[in-house]
Amino acid sequence: MTDADVHRSDSEEPPVELEHVTVENDDAPDECAIFPRHASGSVLTTTWISAHEAGFVDLETMR
Repeated sequence: MTDADVHRSDSEEPPVELEHVTVENDDAPDECAIFPRHASGSVLTTTWISAHEAGFVDLETMR
């Protein structure tokens, strides 16, 4: 059981499990694609996030 499970109300949907891949681009900076782990092919075409280097911060710095 996680902290999220303890604080979730009965009306809330369970958290979405995410997966990620690094996309190595020849002519642009690499990027990280983040998407739902168990999504079908048709859902994946519209349900993803693309993140670039400037979009990340150090976790310890933000705490």
